[in-house]
Amino acid sequence: MQVRENSMIPLGYGKFVRSDKIVSLEPIEDERGPGRRTIVYVEDIKTPIIASRTENTILANMVEVPREELEAAAAFELLKDIKDDMSQIGPMLRKSIKKEAGFDINKMEKRIDEILKHEIEFDGV
Repeated sequence: MQVRENSMIPLGYGKFVRSDKIVSLEPIEDERGPGRRTIVYVEDIKTPIIASRTENTILANMVEVPREELEAAAAFELLKDIKDDMSQIGPMLRKSIKKEAGFDINKMEKRIDEILKHEIEFDGV
């Protein structure tokens, strides 16, 4: 992968950095949620920036990626974001949604997990 030079990369919520100044991307595992997806380390900035976008989305913006890979990566990122948002839904509301709309959030989370397991296989191709 070759980092595109002098490209502005959106980190979300109006934050941008130059692609060639990003040193490291670290996914936020704990306390991840809306507005908190990735820690971005930038050259010449002491404190890392908290990005609302995922590390794979930021990386895809930083490098030249074939369209098919970009679309697949975007689909995986969307599933991750949906799963993160679903994890915020409490048990009582889950039960109500299932009863009223027939939408089983627990089942959907398991299905998303199954699909995301294959993301590693896709990355290896």
